[in-house]
Amino acid sequence: MARGSKMRKHDQAAPATIQAATQQTVEQHEAERIYREGVVSLRDIIAPSSIEIESNYIKIGRRFARTMFVFGYPRSLFTGWLSPIINLDEIIDISLNIVPVESRVVLENLKKKVGQLEASYAINQEKGKVRDPGLEAAISDAEELRDKLQVGEERFFRFGLYLTIYGKDLEELDLVGRKIESILGTSLIYTKNATIQMEQGFNSTLPLATDMLQISRNMNTGSLSTSFPFTTADLSRNEGVLYGLNRHNNGLVLFDRFSLENANMVVFAKSGAGKSFAVKLESLRLLMLGAEIITIDPENEYQTLCDAVGGTFLRISLASDTHINPFDLPQTVDPDEADNALRANIIMLHGLLRLMIGKMAPSEEADLDVALINVYGSKGITNDPMTHTAEPPVMIDLYKTLIQLGGAGPALASRLRRFTEGTFSGIFSQKSNVDLNSKFVVFNIRDLEDELRPIGMYIALNYIWNRVKTDKRRRVLVVDEAWQLMKYPDSAAFLFSIAKRARKYYLGLTTISQDVEDFLSNRLGRAVVNNSSLQLLLKQSPAAVDIVAETFKLTTEERDRLSQFPVGEGLFFAGLSHVIIRILASPTEEQLITTNPQQMLEATGGVAAAGSVGSDTAAVPAAATIIPPDLQTPEQQMAQTQDSVPAASTPPAGTAPAPAPFVAPQTQTQTTDNQAHVGS
Repeated sequence: MARGSKMRKHDQAAPATIQAATQQTVEQHEAERIYREGVVSLRDIIAPSSIEIESNYIKIGRRFARTMFVFGYPRSLFTGWLSPIINLDEIIDISLNIVPVESRVVLENLKKKVGQLEASYAINQEKGKVRDPGLEAAISDAEELRDKLQVGEERFFRFGLYLTIYGKDLEELDLVGRKIESILGTSLIYTKNATIQMEQGFNSTLPLATDMLQISRNMNTGSLSTSFPFTTADLSRNEGVLYGLNRHNNGLVLFDRFSLENANMVVFAKSGAGKSFAVKLESLRLLMLGAEIITIDPENEYQTLCDAVGGTFLRISLASDTHINPFDLPQTVDPDEADNALRANIIMLHGLLRLMIGKMAPSEEADLDVALINVYGSKGITNDPMTHTAEPPVMIDLYKTLIQLGGAGPALASRLRRFTEGTFSGIFSQKSNVDLNSKFVVFNIRDLEDELRPIGMYIALNYIWNRVKTDKRRRVLVVDEAWQLMKYPDSAAFLFSIAKRARKYYLGLTTISQDVEDFLSNRLGRAVVNNSSLQLLLKQSPAAVDIVAETFKLTTEERDRLSQFPVGEGLFFAGLSHVIIRILASPTEEQLITTNPQQMLEATGGVAAAGSVGSDTAAVPAAATIIPPDLQTPEQQMAQTQDSVPAASTPPAGTAPAPAPFVAPQTQTQTTDNQAHVGS
């Protein structure tokens, strides 16, 4: 009896224990629920304060939204028809719903459809009705689609296109809607608002892969491919330097100019548009990748950058100690080049002397040619490459040779005299003492008189060209204010010859000019442009827009923008691709390369401007010196790294906020080669 009583007591205690445990679990879940309700989740953070759903719009917080769908397409579509909407400067959510359909089902339906169409055609024929072009086109399209589906060349899809637009009020919403209807309407593509289905339409454009509207159109592979949205030019590569920001899609323009057919580049802009800024920024970044930079600087704009990177700054003027002897011969390794070195240099000297003493008669040209050969011969230099290591003559030697020469020699000597004994003596009539063994070399000709500037640029270019032919390395030659060379046929021809032959010597020629009309009106100037795979067109004066648009085959929209670009923005051409670019520099880079007088005065006082090209400025520390990595000691590399971290991670005080990026619409060009038929 006692044992049975104990068992009954145990059986009664078990449900009570289970009930207590269950109650405890419920209380724990309730406590966790109450706790979770008091914790901010990700959903709480991203959720709007309120949602108001109306028949023709949705109000999300303080923003209005409206969903539109495409219901009508033309018989044929052109590649990139969606690009103007993608690049529109408005906030738009676009959803492309693509559902594949089995070819077997489509073929059966097409078979029935073709039968119906042919029956209608036969009935019209029997009744003697006038031919119906629309019916004939439908039969032809259906038969063509059947053939391609049968052999697997095409597939069939259900395609739905929805767009959700946003605005701060209903007026802006209506304005954006009309803008989209107008853009699509030009391609005979028609849209409607998802009236009474705004919630379903809004959910269909969320990144949830749901189609609650179920409004679609049959399309084959070719037609569907024309709606591919990412058709804007992309100039982002895995190697190269950063040129700026692609305003089409806010991507980076990261490019290696040496990967193109040639590494030549032309830069055209009006004064103050940022052309020298852009070129100096590219030079600084190329320098960090190991390239050598040689610059012809007519306005002393490169000295700060040259000093910062430990380069060589050569000041060429009547009072300077820097001398370049135009009679120097290149020490080329190529046997063919070596055999022709003397002859090529004599031809170059003919062009130089025409710049110096003016136009010559044919008899004078002949006497000058004899004098040049004789003056080299007096130093033991002939066409034999073994003699090219001898000491070359100088301009005073040519002067003496001309005096002793019969015919027109004495008259030529008198015209040359001011460059050997007169006002301009000394600068071009002494032995060269220029060292190009630096990673960054600047030939400054600011202090040369206007009459001597083209001569100085010509001689400097020839000296550089001889050095390039002697030692092939990855180099960039920058010629600023190149329009001064284009004014004279001989110097223009010499610049063109460099542009044409630079690729062979691993050289990239960068030509900068603000006098666009003079440069492009010259036949050789246009030839330099045609031999340049990179082109940068910044803001142009209205008078120069027409010739620039004609030379570069710009669209109407690009032409209209050309005179409206802000400072530091323009068109960037790389091969067949071109984008609207905004040039960006770090505060340290801008401190080294800016030529804005206000910013330079601030930098002199201990405050430098920061930001991108333009008027937005900010305060940064004045001490910033960059030394190329291959020239740095380990201590300098560590100090350089430590100095650059704060500038990159902490914005300087007073920095103006960057303007919101503007996505420029891309002009659509329709051709008959890339059209595709839309399925029925």
